Amino acid sequence: MKIINLASGSDGNMTYLESEKVKILIDIGISCAEAVKRLALINVKPNDIDVILVTHEHNDHIKGVDAFSFKFDKPVFAHRTVWENLKFKLIKTPSKNRRFFETGSFQLRDISVNAVAVPHDVPCFGYSFENDGRKISILTDVGHTNERILDSIRGSQLVYLEANYDKTLLKEGTKYPLALKRRISGGSGHLSNDESVSLIRYLVQNGSRQIVLSHLSRENNSPDLAYSYISNKLLEFGIVEGVHVKIDVATNRPGTLFKL
Repeated sequence: MKIINLASGSDGNMTYLESEKVKILIDIGISCAEAVKRLALINVKPNDIDVILVTHEHNDHIKGVDAFSFKFDKPVFAHRTVWENLKFKLIKTPSKNRRFFETGSFQLRDISVNAVAVPHDVPCFGYSFENDGRKISILTDVGHTNERILDSIRGSQLVYLEANYDKTLLKEGTKYPLALKRRISGGSGHLSNDESVSLIRYLVQNGSRQIVLSHLSRENNSPDLAYSYISNKLLEFGIVEGVHVKIDVATNRPGTLFKL
């Protein structure tokens, strides 16, 4: 499998994944035109895409989905609970391209997909992808984790993991009202840098060797802060970045192309 994050954060999210038999976009939270430009950077044409897989209905994940699906006649896959509200937002996507799944696992050609419901403001799902003994997981927009979620990502060689906010920046910032701060840090909001540290410890203990810190808040985090804070915290548990695990940070620009 090959995977690259083409946009991440408050301004939009999109990830490209391919195997020998299928090419997938996970979310299109940027405009259709911008999505086409970013795919061109990795020599992928819009018509090459087989499936658009949606995590949830928030605009930073679906901004370009409707136009892309309509213009290039591509199917949009989402859990039935996500479609309950998505159907009012993707008005151009024809019914033949509205694809539902209800079970935790399903097949997209040669990739086995496991969808796990995660606690967020709206119905939302994380995904794990398995092909030829390799496993990649995407876990963002999640207020807290539990055993069911941990089980779904365990054994992933590569994980795109939310590190949305720094607790001090969120607490002391003046741009967000108190109610929004509470929503972000609540059980159905987002993961902090500290919560990401705990998850990375778990993942490293279960075989993960590459983490991409993802969905960073524009206001309450930064790539340098997230990387340095999390790397230093991991040292307290004997986990050395670059030795026991490699950590990248996804930004609003195309990131690293990984091949597994």
